[in-house]
Amino acid sequence: MEHKEFVLPLTLIGDIDITRLLREINAIDDFFVTAEARTPGGSTQPPRITRLLNDVALANKYNLLQENERQELAAQLEELKKSAPSVHISFASEPSPKALEQVLRWLRENIHPLILLRVGLQPTIAAGCVLRTANKVFDMSLREHLSKQEPYLVELIRGATNV
Repeated sequence: MEHKEFVLPLTLIGDIDITRLLREINAIDDFFVTAEARTPGGSTQPPRITRLLNDVALANKYNLLQENERQELAAQLEELKKSAPSVHISFASEPSPKALEQVLRWLRENIHPLILLRVGLQPTIAAGCVLRTANKVFDMSLREHLSKQEPYLVELIRGATNV
């Protein structure tokens, strides 16, 4: 089966998600291997397919019931984990899923379609975010903005207290 360029749904955020997907694919493989070894008529519960795995499989037209397609998907995910561009973004508090989706959509539309995101918390930034790539930091926090405005703020406060 021929597959086009790999597509990342917005539900796949970062390399932690890829690790979970690989474990899930392995669990499906294990289920089918043990199902073949069982006596007919024995009941076993198949592993649960998460929304994330379902989203990735649908976006890339993989049939998870087919061993060769599961193997191909696992190989794609391994390659993605090794080679996809990645950025780390820190927020002052936990971002809402909707906000995270908007950030990820923008990054994938404007930077790279396979970019992965690591999300962290850094309460000292007050508001905004800090974005780190392999070799650059973009500080878009309220803390940074206010520190750049400190001379002006001092001047305003002095003027207000001399009235």
